[in-house]
Amino acid sequence: MSRQSVGEALAARLYAAEAAVDAALIATAGLAADLPAARAGALLSAVTGQKAFDGAAGAVSALVSARHHLGQTHATLAALARALGLDILAVGPVDKPEDDPPIGTGGGRPAARIQLAREQDPC
Repeated sequence: MSRQSVGEALAARLYAAEAAVDAALIATAGLAADLPAARAGALLSAVTGQKAFDGAAGAVSALVSARHHLGQTHATLAALARALGLDILAVGPVDKPEDDPPIGTGGGRPAARIQLAREQDPC
């Protein structure tokens, strides 16, 4: 396998991992949000289910931490790709906070798979 094809495979895996953590975070945060409503809807005491609330909150916190670590992994792999002279590869939603206008899924545009030109570090 070429370095480029290895990089492309890793980029796809990284995006899948990021999307999976986001999906888990959405589902878990939804559960955490529904717990107080379920307790109130069942006319239970305010202290009922506190361990479940704590567990859901802990899971949300762990997923936020996992998302942070994947972001660091993303940045490290992007720097390594630049150092190896590989083309930067974007897979899936590619909008970054500095993109104005958005180039990926932001602004109602479809997701894209875009191979960008090799970036040159200005330093």
